[in-house]
Amino acid sequence: MLLKIVSVGEPVLRAASQELSKEQILSPSTQKLIEYMRETVRDAPGVGLAAPQVGESLQLAVIEDKFEYQKSLTEKELKAQERTEVPFHVIVNPVLELLTEPTETFFEGCLSLPGFTAVVARAKEVRVHCLDHCGEPRAIHASGWYARILQHEIDHLRGTLYIDRMQGRSFSTLENYTRHWKDR
Repeated sequence: MLLKIVSVGEPVLRAASQELSKEQILSPSTQKLIEYMRETVRDAPGVGLAAPQVGESLQLAVIEDKFEYQKSLTEKELKAQERTEVPFHVIVNPVLELLTEPTETFFEGCLSLPGFTAVVARAKEVRVHCLDHCGEPRAIHASGWYARILQHEIDHLRGTLYIDRMQGRSFSTLENYTRHWKDR
């Protein structure tokens, strides 16, 4: 079942989300939510989706960066972004540790702000401590584009959107980004 992705302006996108206990993670309703979020992010398509984006104020996000999403990028772009395939996984109650300063700048978009993009500075390398879809502890060490995805999704769980971190003068429609900035 596909879920409705809420757009900027919905209060749930600006609120801090609630933590989940292991029992709540394992509940049929949360397991169903995870599966629906997986279907929704793949349909969008996107590389991550946080529960607030589907109207649920929970510290839960799904992440997956399939190879097929990267096909339109050149080797140069893939290398610059340090982008590789990331298998599907779930993060719950994440604690983010930046291992580098947020100086890596790239255009970023969001399923809750469709049709727009902007330059956002993010840390190149992060560590995340969280629970997985089974409520088991997990430590993730990520760099490059995967680190960017994690930071973006964890921001959602704190009520922060990329537009709060963007370089204001870079804000653009996707159409104008493609016309004027994509190949730069």
